[in-house]
Amino acid sequence: MSKRHRSPGPKPHPFERKGLLYTVYFVLRVLVVLMLVAAVFNQNYENVALCVLTLVLFMLPSAFERRLRIELPDTLEIIILLFIFAAEILGEIQDYYITFPYWDTMLHTTNGFLCAAIGFALVDILNRTERVSLNLSPFYMAVVAFCFSMTVGVMWEFFEFAMDHFLHFDMQKDTILNAFSTVNLDPNHGTAAIMVDGIQDVILVMEDGTQRALGLGGYLDIGLIDTMADLFVNFIGAVIFSIIGFFYVKGRGRSRFAPRFIPQVLPEETSSQEE
Repeated sequence: MSKRHRSPGPKPHPFERKGLLYTVYFVLRVLVVLMLVAAVFNQNYENVALCVLTLVLFMLPSAFERRLRIELPDTLEIIILLFIFAAEILGEIQDYYITFPYWDTMLHTTNGFLCAAIGFALVDILNRTERVSLNLSPFYMAVVAFCFSMTVGVMWEFFEFAMDHFLHFDMQKDTILNAFSTVNLDPNHGTAAIMVDGIQDVILVMEDGTQRALGLGGYLDIGLIDTMADLFVNFIGAVIFSIIGFFYVKGRGRSRFAPRFIPQVLPEETSSQEE
């Protein structure tokens, strides 16, 4: 007598299943393709490049799932797709970063949350893998997730600074201030910070002696406040998910919210035959 035991095999890929995820993916791709066609007709090749980049980024979650044999929860994958669309298409092409002052803040908060979820999932997967001698407590798993998210946030700010410094972009958006303090104005050339307030305009004096008033209503801060604000909201997003992840591990299997954001390892296909 022989018995054959087969595992059910990997679940169908999310995009192969009907549902909200497939609908969101399809609609977003159609919108990007339409914008790509419009950009080609308008000969706006920068927008063409952004649309192509967006389409490539849309394929990354699926590629990572197949390559790493993991399954991304539908909720997490939908948020990733919406995040990419909001950043590249709405933010850059539709100028939402300028039209809506808090658009960038919202995206950086979401990025902190998502990166903490990814960092937490990586540690959780290693923690539950027998081949890896890693057994972190829930607290340290939360700390690692937080540090992973903050590291990604810092590396992104490095990237923005590099683009602004070397390619003269303005990814680190400027802020208009009416006051600042600086030790450079200390008459004794010491470290006393001198306060300058009530600033209504800045006048640029060029090399040829010509002067130009900016007319911005204050002092132009070059990216510092934007960078610190981005890191702060990234911090908030990372803290929120680290706390969620901590309680998820403490009460394994009892949370219905956290599993929506934590990727899972697909079981290996096994086939055995007993005689």
